[in-house]
Amino acid sequence: MEMSASSKSTPTKKVMSKRLIKRITVFVMTSVVLFLAILISLRFGSVRFTVSEIIQGLTSLENATAHTVIKNIRLPRTLIAMVVGANLAVAGALLQAVMRNPLADPGLTGVSSGAALAAITIMLVFPNLSGIVPLAAFIGGALACLLVFSLAWKKGIDPIRIILAGVAVNAILGGGTSLLSILYSDRIQGVLMWLNGSLAGKSWHHLRILAPYSIIGLIIGLLCINTANTLQLGEDAAKNLGIKVNTARLILSLTAAFLAGISVSTVGLIGFVGLIVPHITRLLIGSDYRFMLPVSALMGSALMILADTFARTAFAPIELPVGVIMAIFGGPFFLYLLRKGGGYKV
Repeated sequence: MEMSASSKSTPTKKVMSKRLIKRITVFVMTSVVLFLAILISLRFGSVRFTVSEIIQGLTSLENATAHTVIKNIRLPRTLIAMVVGANLAVAGALLQAVMRNPLADPGLTGVSSGAALAAITIMLVFPNLSGIVPLAAFIGGALACLLVFSLAWKKGIDPIRIILAGVAVNAILGGGTSLLSILYSDRIQGVLMWLNGSLAGKSWHHLRILAPYSIIGLIIGLLCINTANTLQLGEDAAKNLGIKVNTARLILSLTAAFLAGISVSTVGLIGFVGLIVPHITRLLIGSDYRFMLPVSALMGSALMILADTFARTAFAPIELPVGVIMAIFGGPFFLYLLRKGGGYKV
């Protein structure tokens, strides 16, 4: 009997070992891709630099052009793209755990639209209160998320109701944003790029505002890993394990709304990052949030940096909003997911 038990445990240990090696490999490869994305972003633009010129521009003042362009323009923009990508990817992953639906993301669940409406209200109606834009965006995103959550709830969460409720809430909030744009058309030019999601003109000042909120939100997200894993098992199983399901869903939803809200308040509406990245990560390493959440953050950062680099270089000297690029590439991916089926598999 002891030999039999040992023979059964050995294959299991081998499978677990292979799975761990695969996850570590994916984590390392994603880190390398992120590093290469940062390098590409710093190198390419209206002026191209070699790797040695990039290092020189970051470490000395000998090459004035490299120092000005790289350290004062491209580096802060790249870092903002990295932070925003991580925020949106983690927000999407948390919402997918809450709703047990791989089609959930900040854009489709109304979080981004709610954050955008609140932020643009401050920008256009109360411009003297611009300092509270991140807080307003968080509140707007949280309220929109709770509204979609309540509309989709009927003896449990249903994926179809989430999508339908998200579409309806997005339409209403989008209408509110359009109305403000018309009523304050004399001020809209200043936020037009923001409405389409853009990192143009972002500087160290914007990074200093965004970074503290993002660090707090991402730390809270990482602390929610065990809760997210438990919620994937289903409501009954989570309750049997001692989890207060409604409280857990509320905490994860607010964390996702916070991450999406502060991102929207800085760069505007950028969709599909929270949908695409967690889904690809799940296909690569599975649904265990201990690995999936950190890898999603890295992959979201790399995707956002590459998308922004493409947006500002592909049609130079014209710079496209990165939100437009993500919509062009993210839309077909979303249709693919709908075609394949939106069921959530643990």
